[in-house]
Amino acid sequence: MPDSGPLGSSPPQRPPTPRATVPDAPAPVVPDPPAPSAASGFLAALHPPVTVFDPLSPPAPASAVPHTPDTTASGSALRGTAAHGADSQGASLREVLRGPTGLGTTSLTLSARDELPLPQPVSAAPAPPAAGRAVPGLYHHDVPEPDPVRVEEVSRRIKQWAEDEVQLYPEEWEGQFDGFSVGRYMVGCHPDAPTVDHLMLATRLMVAENAVDDCYCEDHGGSPVGLGGRLLLAHTALDHVHTTDQYASAWQESLVSDAPRRAYRSAMDYFVRAATPSQADRFRHDMARLHMGYLAEAAWAQTGHVPEVWEYLAMRQFNNFRPCPTITDTVGGYELPADLHARPDMQRVIALAGNATTVVNDLYSYTKELDSPGLHLNLPVVIAQRERLSERDAYLKAVEVHNELQHSFEAAAAELAKACPLAPVLRFLRGVAAWVDGNHDWHRTNTYRYSLPDFW
Repeated sequence: MPDSGPLGSSPPQRPPTPRATVPDAPAPVVPDPPAPSAASGFLAALHPPVTVFDPLSPPAPASAVPHTPDTTASGSALRGTAAHGADSQGASLREVLRGPTGLGTTSLTLSARDELPLPQPVSAAPAPPAAGRAVPGLYHHDVPEPDPVRVEEVSRRIKQWAEDEVQLYPEEWEGQFDGFSVGRYMVGCHPDAPTVDHLMLATRLMVAENAVDDCYCEDHGGSPVGLGGRLLLAHTALDHVHTTDQYASAWQESLVSDAPRRAYRSAMDYFVRAATPSQADRFRHDMARLHMGYLAEAAWAQTGHVPEVWEYLAMRQFNNFRPCPTITDTVGGYELPADLHARPDMQRVIALAGNATTVVNDLYSYTKELDSPGLHLNLPVVIAQRERLSERDAYLKAVEVHNELQHSFEAAAAELAKACPLAPVLRFLRGVAAWVDGNHDWHRTNTYRYSLPDFW
């Protein structure tokens, strides 16, 4: 996963406790409403208005920012490819998702009874907006502040799971685990989750994926040397080995031999109980993609290779956040059928979402990674080295790359909504868009982990 959080491994003397210490209620299935005949109202559910700040001047205080349509945003240094076609894409998106107009078309719009139900907020009063500055010039969408009651409960449960069920980290890393703010992260990314139990499906998987990245690849004992073997054995916690009786017991014992495998096994067990077989297999496939991306980056690290920009972006299509938004239907308590998920236009939407969110991670973690030992590849670093740009110009160009990817994602989602306006497709697209926006908001507000470079 991009920029893992420091989660760490556990003391070897503490045996894992049974999974039943934190039971989850069975995940209810939310039935799909009748399929609407048009994609009306989708845009309003997809994104609130947003203002893109001028990258060459500090953003105005939140209270002073008018809620104007994003297509009016300015920013001369970043307009280029990022803003090219933004007006036409935005207009096209609104036209597609507003539905048909004119005489005799009223019956084709979504009525209140056709709208997919969303859970009611748990808290009585809205939470105050969190601190944090967005990358100037970054095209993004503001999101409502995640419900604080849900955030607190998810945070409590995930810490109990990490400490009591899988012994994920030693005591001295507790502050770093808390600083990851995974409860806020997942509540913000999955606003349509019916229950906290549903949110926990995503939260455990997120923490487990970051534990594998951190302990096998990154800060806490990770190394590119021998990574393939470690990843393969960890992947068997997700995609079980089917072998002879003589050797099966040794494999089963290996699943509790280190913190990453304990976390993978436990998180996947919870997920499989709530997901359909198709959803579980989809997730396994996307995790295999992720692990392949890990291996490409590790190979470059071992040989000292700085990839071309296009090579880096290709690697990041695999080593990215894709496994997270791809489970948005499971977390939402419904299923996007396998044939609809496999559509090439749906696959393009999911890929663009993963690519855009991963560049967001590169931008927000830039200064953090510069402070790490050795050369840490991220998009601004690769652009600077391969295109012989200054650090500032390379960073600003990486913002342009993100903006173009984000606009492409939104255009592809609008095209798919028009081509296939079925209820589960529209809800899944809304869920992926919500994940993209929530992911950015978490990066923006996590000042414990991230700070921006002084380029403006």
